[in-house]
Amino acid sequence: MITTDATGRVNSVDGVAVTGGRVPASSAVHGNIAPPPPSQPANTEHYPDATPNPVHRVADEPVSTFSIDVDTAAYSNVRRFIADGARPPKDAVRVEELINYFDYGYARPTNRAEPFAVTTAVAASPWSPGRQIVHIGLQGYELPAGERRPLNLTFMVDVSGSMNSPDKLALAQQAMNLIIDRLRPEDRVAVTYYASAVGTAVGPTSGAEKLTLRCAVASLSSGGGTAGAQGLVNAYDQAQAAFGADKVNRILMFTDGDFNVGVTDNKRLEDYVADKRETGIYLSVYGFGRGNYQDARMQTIAQAGNGTAAYVDDLDEARRLFGPQFDKGAFPIADDVKIQVEFNPGRVSEYRLIGYETRLLNEEDFSNDRIDAGEVGSGASVTALYEITPVGGPSQIPERRYDDNRRTPALQWGAGDPDGEVGFVQVRYKLPGQPTSRLIQHVVSNAGGDRVSAQPPESTRWAMAVAAFGQRLRGDPWMAANYDWASILDQAQGARGDDPYGDRAEVVQLIRAADSLSARGQP
Repeated sequence: MITTDATGRVNSVDGVAVTGGRVPASSAVHGNIAPPPPSQPANTEHYPDATPNPVHRVADEPVSTFSIDVDTAAYSNVRRFIADGARPPKDAVRVEELINYFDYGYARPTNRAEPFAVTTAVAASPWSPGRQIVHIGLQGYELPAGERRPLNLTFMVDVSGSMNSPDKLALAQQAMNLIIDRLRPEDRVAVTYYASAVGTAVGPTSGAEKLTLRCAVASLSSGGGTAGAQGLVNAYDQAQAAFGADKVNRILMFTDGDFNVGVTDNKRLEDYVADKRETGIYLSVYGFGRGNYQDARMQTIAQAGNGTAAYVDDLDEARRLFGPQFDKGAFPIADDVKIQVEFNPGRVSEYRLIGYETRLLNEEDFSNDRIDAGEVGSGASVTALYEITPVGGPSQIPERRYDDNRRTPALQWGAGDPDGEVGFVQVRYKLPGQPTSRLIQHVVSNAGGDRVSAQPPESTRWAMAVAAFGQRLRGDPWMAANYDWASILDQAQGARGDDPYGDRAEVVQLIRAADSLSARGQP
């Protein structure tokens, strides 16, 4: 249990007294190291339940609501499994994170006051004849350099024995140095660590002092258990020491997520991080390693901290996350971003949301500004796909005995304007630091650019290819049996388009490798 006094200062963590708001380090991480924990089982990785979303009847549930997700952890983790010659666990394949790994070239908003532009398209479903895909793209405003607030970052580094691996602490140190390279003089960074005990390698330091920061990072070495909760207390102390309302105040956690000392319960950690979020200090989590990777815990903490979660499987991924793209996570343009889609029962009989299983909200949560949702950073984008069944199309839910009694003639026969509305998209968000949300609305129509096309935009075709890859990989029941790996490969190859960095070519290779795993009988 984490206890505080009347001022919010921490008194104790799990019964351990805290002096000055900081957990005492009874033994130095780099000196008297506690004995290492017992050897881990061969594989103790854990993932949050991500059972595929069901099909909904529009007549019963016309509205779908979810929090946005700009995380990409699942893609690089899936890549790691396949590179190791193994099929990833089903719950490790969060399809929306595979889709959101890629840039779709959406139209950009022109001003910070309304920081999102909405793009939609409707296409025939490649894997389910007679059904359609509604593609929703949300593009965030990219802050010019002059509009980017100073950074107050705290590196919270897991240096426990489980991090003693080239793909864990050593890779995390390379990642931190990439961030240090991007710092400006007005930025501040503290480097903290935690194992059986906690400590601070360097307090808040100017981004101009890159050598000092690099030396602090280089001083870290691994050993001992993992007192993650105590590490959180220390990291928040350092973040608070340099806190500024005009700054971006954020903790960056580098870990395999394997907390085994002190508070280890996900709900208690989530509550603590959520409370700190309300003070203006956010938290993002970067995962490393294999064998004991605790994805469920990292997802929980990142969502509670209004941050992002990513998985770093190699140095190339570190360069992608912490190079120029780092701005998409570092500089927020909107908080508590929610999407709500209402389908027109005169045009659509059924729908299902592809992915976002861990981000679903109730319909009434959309307009409730007290309900937390995801954050979007400068220039980031969000993509969501729905599979819909048009009225008169092949139903996935059996007819009910009295359905005809409930339908109007327009619903029964699919009558009406063929150019009518398919759905109504609403986006609700808060500008950073603001308590009241704002609203953007967009109609999805069979008229104009949203009309179903035999040759949809390349961006839509690519998003559908990635969605098919993810759904097939995790064995979704909604994929037609005859839409096999060869069909997915054809779809991906036909939608590669301009691929300057080879990201889409990599997916093509992953599809081939996944097909090979299936041929070898991988479960």
